[in-house]
Amino acid sequence: MPFTFSPPNQLTFLRILLTPVFIAFFLSNDPTLRQVSLPVFIIALLTDWYDGYVARRWGYVTRWGTFLDPLADKVVTSSALIAFLYRDLVPAWTVWAIVIRDILITFLRSYSEFKGRAFDTSGFAKTKTFLQFIVIFYIMVLSIAKELESVRLRYTYQMEMLLTPSLIDAMMSIVAVITVLTGVMYLKQNWKTVRELYDFSDRITESR
Repeated sequence: MPFTFSPPNQLTFLRILLTPVFIAFFLSNDPTLRQVSLPVFIIALLTDWYDGYVARRWGYVTRWGTFLDPLADKVVTSSALIAFLYRDLVPAWTVWAIVIRDILITFLRSYSEFKGRAFDTSGFAKTKTFLQFIVIFYIMVLSIAKELESVRLRYTYQMEMLLTPSLIDAMMSIVAVITVLTGVMYLKQNWKTVRELYDFSDRITESR
């Protein structure tokens, strides 16, 4: 499976490269940089939509592209969630449930690609990714907006209501449960690959 640095793959790599820039800005103590982190994140989201459009429009759909695109999504979402956790904006268990699930599924996808097997993203999993982006965007926009003096003075009550911990916890819990559920579905659909990995680990253990 030769790698081609096609335009969609370039956009996917751009999304990955933008992630540390977003994290550095969002976690900065400079309010201006935190505000700039929002358009950086939006640009990353736009590359997610546009690389898929370019791949379908001009026939750049490749096995590498189908692997890298969801991987880039996981890099962006996991990094943003960990940054939220660092800022104490979201419950820890939801973040680690999502991140660990994504690591396991990415490892399984990598092994499937190595064995030359298709590992397509289901429609439900795409919905999960969309919901993750929506919740992340919601938390990010409001947490940055409440730092603006004009917003803080005029909409203090609204900001407190929209960012109340119980609401954020509920939103994150729903996303975490859906994310874990899609992971279980992936494991079920690719159980043969999971068994191969389990048998391979057993052989390594026995050879020691």
